[in-house]
Amino acid sequence: MGVSVTKTYGYVRVSTAAQVKDGESLDVQRRKIEGRALELGKTVDHIYVEEGVSGSKPLGERPQGRALLAAVKLGDTVICSKLDRMFRSAADALQVLEEFKRRKISLYLLDLGGDCTSDGIAKLVFSILAAAAEFERFRGSERVQEMVADRRSRGLTVGGRRPPFGWTIGPGGMLRPLPDEQRAIRFIRRLRANGHSLRTIAARLQRRGLKISHMGVKAALRRASMPKPKK
Repeated sequence: MGVSVTKTYGYVRVSTAAQVKDGESLDVQRRKIEGRALELGKTVDHIYVEEGVSGSKPLGERPQGRALLAAVKLGDTVICSKLDRMFRSAADALQVLEEFKRRKISLYLLDLGGDCTSDGIAKLVFSILAAAAEFERFRGSERVQEMVADRRSRGLTVGGRRPPFGWTIGPGGMLRPLPDEQRAIRFIRRLRANGHSLRTIAARLQRRGLKISHMGVKAALRRASMPKPKK
């Protein structure tokens, strides 16, 4: 049986055109990677250089990051100068680290110390990243909720959806009432208050020339208390 040969890879990234042009940041990262490989008694087989790519993209969605993930195999070593050169999202970092640990691939992030997939450091790094990922998810959800509440308070549509029955989109995305459909909403509310079913109400409106289903009637009732648009 042949001896399995493992490889050592480096990964460097610069996000701005200026850094790509002058090359200083790239050279610094390269030297740090090669120096650490020497300390480990290894030779760097290849350094993946990500030029002018934002760190906001997950590693697997960057051209060189994708190539690195495709190249590494069982027992290989990956070295990067800093956590934020390789990852910006804690969730992305956690996913890649878990995959590397499963495949026994060593990952050295030099600003964090030793091998981030080893038992000595991994537990601390993983717990910090997991907490950060949970916080990112919480903040993302919170920001979405804040945005939705703000747009609704200002009478704006949310997420590019069609405006509700009785309204249209005016200048600047503001909701504006449609007189005919607003009268229909008042008619719907009167009929509903008198005990008519949603289907009966929809049928009566359809006879008046309004295209609305019984579910549309239900939605119109639910939105009858829409905030008044600002003048």
